[in-house]
Amino acid sequence: MERLAVVVFNLGGPDEPDAIEPFLFNLFNDPAIIGLPGIFRTLLAKFISWRRAPVARHIYSQIGGRSPLLEETEAQVDALHKKISGLADEVKIFIAMRYWHPFSEATAREVRAFNPDRVILLPLYPQFSTTTTGSSLKEWDRAAKAVGLDTPTRAVCCYGCEEGYIEGLAKMVQPAIGQAEEQIGGGGQARVLFSAHGLPEKIIAGGDPYQWQIEQTSAAVAEALARALGRPDLDWTVCYQSRVGPLKWLSPSLGDELERAGRDGVGVVVIPIAFVSEHSETLVELDIEYRAMAEQQGVPAYVRVPALGEQDNFIGGLARTVEACMIAGEGIDCQAGERRCPSGFSGCPLGGA
Repeated sequence: MERLAVVVFNLGGPDEPDAIEPFLFNLFNDPAIIGLPGIFRTLLAKFISWRRAPVARHIYSQIGGRSPLLEETEAQVDALHKKISGLADEVKIFIAMRYWHPFSEATAREVRAFNPDRVILLPLYPQFSTTTTGSSLKEWDRAAKAVGLDTPTRAVCCYGCEEGYIEGLAKMVQPAIGQAEEQIGGGGQARVLFSAHGLPEKIIAGGDPYQWQIEQTSAAVAEALARALGRPDLDWTVCYQSRVGPLKWLSPSLGDELERAGRDGVGVVVIPIAFVSEHSETLVELDIEYRAMAEQQGVPAYVRVPALGEQDNFIGGLARTVEACMIAGEGIDCQAGERRCPSGFSGCPLGGA
C-alpha cells in the first residue's frame, strides 16, 4: 500500500488582531527577507514589526481583523485532493505556512505520523523567488530534519507557464475585460495590468529569477487573451505592488500605471498575477486602496480580476504537476521538466552561473 503526502506551501497570515505583530516579526526575521546577521536582523525585525503593526491592524480591520489565507488554502487543498486521490493508495495533503500557523515543523510532525512512502512539496507561489518558495523549502528542510522525517521527497520550484495555470488566468481575465469596456463605453478598449508583488531591485540583481518568471507568465496570458479576443494589439503591461521600506523596488509600480492610465484616459483590468489566493494584498490593496487611486487619477474603469482560488484549470494544472513528480526521483523539479530560467539567474534552485 503506497502512501503519498503532498505538502502545500503558502505565506500564512494572522488569524486574529493579536497575531498581527508576531506575524510581521516572523516575516521580517526571515533571512531571505532581511539578510543581516542573526541578532541584528532580529532586533530590526522587532522594530519594524512594532512600527508597522498599527498600519497592518488597520488593513486587516477592513477584512474582519484577520487573514482569510488559511481558509482559502484549505479550499484549494480540498479541490486538489479530488483530482489526485487516485495517484496512490492513500493520498493526504498537508498545509505548511511560512510565517504563521500551521508552521512547517508542526506540519512535518503530522507528515511523519502519516508515514508516507514519498513526499511532494508544492508551493502556491507559481513563480520562484528566493524570498518565497526558496525560503519555504529551506524552512521545510530544517523542520523535516528536526522531527526526523527522511522520506524520499520531490519539490516543485515553479510552474509559472503551466498550461492550466495560464488557461485559468486567461479565462478569469476575459469577462473582466468585457466588464471594463462596457463601463468605458464608446468602443474604448481596456488596458490589462498584470500586478505582481514587488521585490527590492537588489534581490533581482543578486540572481533571483522572480521578475523574469513574472514577465514570462504575463506574456503567456497576454498571448492567450489576444488569441481568444482576436486582438493581436492587446494593450497590457507588468507592474508591481506592496512596496515596503526605503529600498528601490521593481518598477513600474501599479500606482505609476494607474497614473499613466488616467493621463491616457483608458480603463484598466488589474490581475493579481502572482497571487492564487485572496488575502490583504488583493482584498485591501487592490480592491480598496488602488481602486481609490484610480478614481483620483480619473481612470474611466477599474476592474479587478479575482485570484484563481479553486478555478478548475488551475487546480488541474497543480494535479498534473504533482503527477509529474510521481515519476521523478528525489530533488527539485521545474514544471517544465528541466531548468527554465536563463543561466544568468544564480538564484534558480536548479543551478546557474
